[in-house]
Amino acid sequence: MDRRQLTDPRALRAYAHPFRLTLIGLLRRESAVTATRAAELTGESVASCSYHLRMLAKYGLAEQTGEGQGRQKPWRATTAFTSWPGCTADPEVREAATALSLAVVERYFTEATRWLENRHTEPADWQEAAPLGDATIFVTAAELKELDEKVWELLRPYIRRADAPEQRPAAARRVSYVRFGHPTRESGTQTRGEAEEPHA
Repeated sequence: MDRRQLTDPRALRAYAHPFRLTLIGLLRRESAVTATRAAELTGESVASCSYHLRMLAKYGLAEQTGEGQGRQKPWRATTAFTSWPGCTADPEVREAATALSLAVVERYFTEATRWLENRHTEPADWQEAAPLGDATIFVTAAELKELDEKVWELLRPYIRRADAPEQRPAAARRVSYVRFGHPTRESGTQTRGEAEEPHA
């Protein structure tokens, strides 16, 4: 699965722009879109979409497909995934990477909030299937890394369906599945999550 690793602080700061994160998500969902189509789908102006697409292209995150003319030229994402350093000794890279991580987490929160506010309008089976919860576990740094790798392996067969529509069951829908783990502050003897639901 192709992945772009960002280490240039300028690229990290450029990617942290909320609308550029939206555009990358759009390009990855739609395979390719023109600035005009991006404007229709996002509610932004065509000029704004064109500018932000060019900025993404400047740092190798988007490219034109070579088809069409003018603002009708389709754009596509260069990779299916983007990653950036979680640990670095370079203070400029660390600051830019932290800003990007915060922007991404805020996006996750916004999307999750939108789902929770509207999930009562969804079919009952989807309401029941969508997980929400957490668990407190005791692991070493190496074990946490291993756990995440195992989760990633479980996700791989479903991720591959993005490029293989024929492999998707008829009832399949696009789902955002967020992986996030972090050490907690030591506070008492709590051993279970605070916000669990029966299906978590």
